[in-house]
Amino acid sequence: MTVKKKLLIFSIILIVFLFLLWFIVGKGGAPKDFEQIKKIGVLNVVTDYNSVGYFVSGDTIAGFNYELIQLLKSRIPFKIEIQLESSLEKSMEGIRTGKYDILARNIPVTSELRESLRFTEPVLQNRQVLVQRKETYNDNIPPVRSHLSLAKKTLYVPANSPATLRIRNLSHEIGDTIYIKEDPIYGAEQLVILVASKEIDYAVCDEQIAAAMSNSLPEIDYATLIGFTHLEAWAVSEQSPVLLDSLNLWIEEIKGSDAYRRICEKYNK
Repeated sequence: MTVKKKLLIFSIILIVFLFLLWFIVGKGGAPKDFEQIKKIGVLNVVTDYNSVGYFVSGDTIAGFNYELIQLLKSRIPFKIEIQLESSLEKSMEGIRTGKYDILARNIPVTSELRESLRFTEPVLQNRQVLVQRKETYNDNIPPVRSHLSLAKKTLYVPANSPATLRIRNLSHEIGDTIYIKEDPIYGAEQLVILVASKEIDYAVCDEQIAAAMSNSLPEIDYATLIGFTHLEAWAVSEQSPVLLDSLNLWIEEIKGSDAYRRICEKYNK
């Protein structure tokens, strides 16, 4: 065999090896359950960066989900590594491939999402609201208060937002079309800013986020509800039943604590 052929074969083997290594490490392989995580000793948690769940204030990290994770640390027998991902779709993909073990962001518990995720015990109650401008910041046009007035209007939501399903149902309820624009780039907070700056007229997001944003954006109105109060929870892969059981036990324990009540009061004003 010539040297060129040997080098060619070696190059092919190296490329295949590197591809497999990338697939296993980069893609995460497959979801892990409790015993596999125990052997590794690391629990990978993914959350999103926003003004409620996880954010940096000065030189301090804060947020509802961040503080809840810190509260759980005393009960979880693993090292916890937190990773940030703004896209819900990418976070869910990371759960499916095993890149992440827990999806720790406030997700409405819906039948649609139950098809691909397993939800924990609820960690929070929330509502979806219509974000629009107050009359004084909107050429004296009063805010929409009736759902019937949403007919033929365009509501912006982040791509793959759970709010999409609720808006579709609302469209059926009023018997008219409500246009939905799923933005592939911006998250809920950025869409709220676009409403305040008059670049778009309406967005839909969680009341918790809208309330936090209103502190710095006096232009926005979020008094019109899009949905009823719903439960929000964290999630794991459907292939991680033991992890889910353990996580539910830990969540139930901390929900009875004064520390948990203080966190809820802090981020649900």
